[in-house]
Amino acid sequence: MKRLNWKSGFFATAVIAAFAVTAAQAQVAPDALIKTVATDVTTVLKADPAILSNAAKLKELIESKLIPNFNFARMTQLAMGRNWAKASPEQQAALTKEFQTLLVRTYSGALANFRNNTIEVRPLRMQPAETDVTVKTVINQANGQGIPIDYSLEKGADGSWKAYDIIVGGVSLVTNYRDEFNTVIRDQSVDALIKQLQSKNK
Repeated sequence: MKRLNWKSGFFATAVIAAFAVTAAQAQVAPDALIKTVATDVTTVLKADPAILSNAAKLKELIESKLIPNFNFARMTQLAMGRNWAKASPEQQAALTKEFQTLLVRTYSGALANFRNNTIEVRPLRMQPAETDVTVKTVINQANGQGIPIDYSLEKGADGSWKAYDIIVGGVSLVTNYRDEFNTVIRDQSVDALIKQLQSKNK
């Protein structure tokens, strides 16, 4: 199966570009939202490049702009697949917490790449009643290479859009982690997976 290094710069760039959004922008169409925010984040990083070497500022940026716009609970559930039902509520909460931490650490570590890349958003055709859409984009890197990125988003009861999967070059983030998670659970246990994630997050 094709796999990707999810710590690669273009992937982190795509994530942050698409979902660094404030609550006031929640009603914006998904494709327009991504396009607008990509410009906003680029402006912030170019105006204050020191943020990349300031742990406190970087943490603040991630927590305020990124975390609120992902449905980490659903991402974790999808990554676990059928094994999600085998986990207790306490284990599910622990898995979600550690998976969120792992993803955020991955993104923040590659944030510097965002300044040199641009995002091209494909027009999205959707019906007003739709609550689950896929936004297609291309990340244009400084070296001229374009990387196709698809975002799976769902609309919540409050009208806000949140991401629950990202597909890079045809490879799903959720599926990529599902293989790893299933192997650990099959060979060991759910608790072993939690401990493994905790170890990675130290």
